[in-house]
Amino acid sequence: MLTIGEVAERSGVPHSALRFYEAEGLLQTERTDGGQRRYHRDALRRVAFIRIAQQLGLTLDQIREALASLPENRTPTARDWAVLSRRWRPLVDERIAQLERLRDQLDSCIGCGCLSLSSCGLYNRDDVASTHGAGPRWILEGRPEA
Repeated sequence: MLTIGEVAERSGVPHSALRFYEAEGLLQTERTDGGQRRYHRDALRRVAFIRIAQQLGLTLDQIREALASLPENRTPTARDWAVLSRRWRPLVDERIAQLERLRDQLDSCIGCGCLSLSSCGLYNRDDVASTHGAGPRWILEGRPEA
């Protein structure tokens, strides 16, 4: 069993984040008679998993669902992780596509210096993008074919 300080030091995650993960049901702890948190060693893998999932842009609900599919009374095996990662592949692929669109549009927009709304690749005349959903539609999904 590891203390919160040991998990924080080994994972590089602050104590407050570990308490947050516990409150959100992402991480399980046991309590000593004095009320101190104790983590099983597999918590280190789970914390790494949570951090990677957050970096990929997954929501807490998606992370919680994924962790719920893992065994509770044993350390997940390579097979357990492989099954989980296959389910995430489409999400990761979409995230990569979004980042590529963002990169490509920022290259052409920030550095172009056109200062012209008539030729700007991101200009949203008459708020046409709103008919495709909320947020920065041209960045998230790409501009629809005209």
